[in-house]
Amino acid sequence: MMTKKEIQDQITFLKSDYIRIQGDLDKLEAAGGNVRNAEKQLERMEAELKELNTKLKQAETTK
Repeated sequence: MMTKKEIQDQITFLKSDYIRIQGDLDKLEAAGGNVRNAEKQLERMEAELKELNTKLKQAETTK
């Protein structure tokens, strides 16, 4: 089981990665490139962030 700090660290890492990929997606769109892979990656990250936020809430309420 992850600690509250580990969950928070993972959320922070994912958020920064998400922002980077979103920037790449914007550049791809502007250049007329294929954005499908980047969009799928963002969707996976959103799902993971949702799961981590749920775990964080559980960790906060169990202590």
